[in-house]
Amino acid sequence: MSAASCLLSEDPFLCSICLDVFTDPVTTPCGHNFCKNCINEHWNSDVQYLCPVCKEMFNTRPDLRVNTLFSEMVSQFRQEAQQKASSSSSEQQAAKPGEVPCDVCTGTKLKALKSCLVCLTSYCETHLEPHLTAPRLKRHQLIDPVENLEDRMCMKHDKPLELFCKTDQTCVCALCSVLDHKTHEFVPLKEEYEGKKAELGKTEAEIQEMIQKRRLKIQEIKHSVDLSKEAADREKAEGVQVFTALMESVERSLNELIETIEEKQRTTEKQAEDFIKELEQEISELKKRSSEVEKLSHSEDHLHLLLNFLSLKAAPPTKDWTEVSVRPPYEGSVVKAVAQLEETLSEQMKKLFEAELKRVQQYAVDVTLDPDTANPKLILSDDGKQVNHVDVRKNLPDNPERFSSGPCVLGKQSLSSGRFCFEVQVKEKTKWSLGVARESINRKGQILLNPQNGYWTICLRNGNEYKCCNNTPLCLSLKSQPQKVGVFVDYEEGLVSFYDVDAAALIYSFTGCSFTEKLYPYFSPSPNDGGKNSAPLIICPVNETE
Repeated sequence: MSAASCLLSEDPFLCSICLDVFTDPVTTPCGHNFCKNCINEHWNSDVQYLCPVCKEMFNTRPDLRVNTLFSEMVSQFRQEAQQKASSSSSEQQAAKPGEVPCDVCTGTKLKALKSCLVCLTSYCETHLEPHLTAPRLKRHQLIDPVENLEDRMCMKHDKPLELFCKTDQTCVCALCSVLDHKTHEFVPLKEEYEGKKAELGKTEAEIQEMIQKRRLKIQEIKHSVDLSKEAADREKAEGVQVFTALMESVERSLNELIETIEEKQRTTEKQAEDFIKELEQEISELKKRSSEVEKLSHSEDHLHLLLNFLSLKAAPPTKDWTEVSVRPPYEGSVVKAVAQLEETLSEQMKKLFEAELKRVQQYAVDVTLDPDTANPKLILSDDGKQVNHVDVRKNLPDNPERFSSGPCVLGKQSLSSGRFCFEVQVKEKTKWSLGVARESINRKGQILLNPQNGYWTICLRNGNEYKCCNNTPLCLSLKSQPQKVGVFVDYEEGLVSFYDVDAAALIYSFTGCSFTEKLYPYFSPSPNDGGKNSAPLIICPVNETE
């Protein structure tokens, strides 16, 4: 289509066949004008010679010649249109890479404003004018500019794709609907467009909802990071405080040890000096007597020797030094100092764990026993807080949740994120097992308590043997026998800890666990052992440590 055609606002200068400005206009006997080539091709494809406008039929094919006067008028309009288009194009924006260019512009291609689905042409603002003013062109369907308009034509029939085949889920032309797809279900493109647009609207709403949820999750994660930073700063401050106190305690103990040793050394040196002084005094007295004895022994005077011998007979007073010694008094000083330091550290550790225990107890959950999981030889209290073992097996349905042989029961409450803790009285029992278990554990037949099988537990055996039920059982050395055991779980951290409530001491921790499903509290009072182990396990209310 030429540039001038879109600048004309009057139909007389448009060929009714090609809808473009006339090229070599000719006039039929009935008085209508057409492009010479357009009318000849029209009559070549038709056995009758009809006027495309008024439908007048001619018996013989008219001999058409170019209308010279009308051709000059069209040429003048074309020149004016090109000048106007050239002037207008300087004011409009040239098409940039990625933008749809006008198909009509010559030279610099301007940015297309609309594309016509009938003409299969894209137009800039200037060349779009006829489609906005000419009556016949106003009926054409305009859309936002798109490239490759030929893709909107049927490849087989060269007709516009104006129907949607719901059977094959594809766009087709009118001929396709009566030939290749005649038994299929069709709807106009607009109807399918509206349906798909509604689906897209719904999809967009769902996407926006997903985006919103993810934004909220980002806020939640950022908030968690802030909380984590606050907790980290608090932990660091507490750590600095505790370790500073410990270092001061160690330094103080070291100074006291050194002072004690030095004081003992000074005492030892003083004692040695006194001994030496006393010994030297006795030596001086003995030397004096030795001199007198020697002198008397050389006397030739019989009477003189005998008279003075009696005065020499009495020995000067001296001490028996046989058992006297100076021994280093340091043995055990370091051991004693370390023992005192250990006692101090133990007290500090207890204070630390009491603070930690207080934080843990904030996540207390009111756990009750689930009777649907209880082994038939277990007796549960009415409030679901106590369980013990009896020898008589109850007649209960063997539902999938129930433990068939192991004397076990689960709590009703579960955890799939976050943290929780609960506490159980184990007083007067000789055997028990406590912990958590994942939802998919095997509950029938023999049960092996270990993380590989989905159990994170500790147990008591033979009255005083505490064990961690790991893949390789580990014996636990405890200072005292717990009367009440606490269980704490941090799902995301992969942590399961057991603590002695009364002693405020850690018993054992499973760390680095990977949880992927719900966790349930696990209880086993173990067989009653002829009445020796008849005391129940009792779920106690968690009272935060003062």
